[in-house]
Amino acid sequence: MFVAVTAPAATAAAAGTEAAPRARRGLRPRTLVPYLYVLPGVAFLLVWTYSPLVQTFLLSFFEWNLLPTSPKTFVGVKNYVDVVQLPELHTAILNTVVYIGAFLVFSLVLPILVALMSRQVQGRARTFYQALIFVPFLITPVATSAVWRWLFADQGAFSVVLAQFGVHLSNVFRDPAFAIWAVIVIVGWQMLGFGVLVVAAGFAGISPEYGQAAALDGAGFGRILRTITMPLLSPTIVFLALMTILLSAQWTYPIIDLLTQGGPTNATTNIYYLLYQFGFQNFDAGTSSAAGVIFFLGFGVIALLFLELQDRLSFYDN
Repeated sequence: MFVAVTAPAATAAAAGTEAAPRARRGLRPRTLVPYLYVLPGVAFLLVWTYSPLVQTFLLSFFEWNLLPTSPKTFVGVKNYVDVVQLPELHTAILNTVVYIGAFLVFSLVLPILVALMSRQVQGRARTFYQALIFVPFLITPVATSAVWRWLFADQGAFSVVLAQFGVHLSNVFRDPAFAIWAVIVIVGWQMLGFGVLVVAAGFAGISPEYGQAAALDGAGFGRILRTITMPLLSPTIVFLALMTILLSAQWTYPIIDLLTQGGPTNATTNIYYLLYQFGFQNFDAGTSSAAGVIFFLGFGVIALLFLELQDRLSFYDN
């Protein structure tokens, strides 16, 4: 009687123990499916990002003129020492800081003001208004440079209009005192639309119920904006600030290359254009690579600091 009862149980247990490994073996390929989806992206990152980064780091210890038939000479940290001592590097870093400070106005302050004004527009007119501001972001740097070169020329539109008021405007791209500000105006005009788009998306993610509840308690527009809207917009502000710091030099590079070539007297150069000059004008791959590694580490530290401070600087409604 005991054996008759336990035998089926033992058989089932044995079958279960045999089926369990089979089930596990059957599930293993499925666990690889998510990794297969990300595999193309990882492959592109390795080929187009991390591989050139490693090559740049290795080249920073050699002298090479980019010619395939020319040998590479190992010089150790000499390139890093030379780069740090170059006065052009100090000028480029200073100009980059000026660009970042100015673009924070175009990517943060003005977009918030424009987005607030556009919220007062109702219906489809709001979409048209925001699209009109975003259009300059879609214009290619070549077309932008051609138009602004004509506007700022000696006999351009700005010069003709200002001449009616007795103000003579020379070619600002040849003036060391005004060239950098002309580049800031051009790039800022283009980047304003991107900032407005991001800020408008941030505003759209804030529930209007918070403001309505505060208004019922007697809070005015200014107080709602200061104590409710802006804190809830803080993640968007942190994101735009980080993007501005990391990408300002990249945004200005095509305009500098097309309009000023870093001049006059390095008045408009930045760290990206300096890398181009070292590598493809002076044909000094070692110096260019060393400068690139220094800038990469510097911006990497800034990005890590922002990521560490993001939770402290950002406020979420959940």
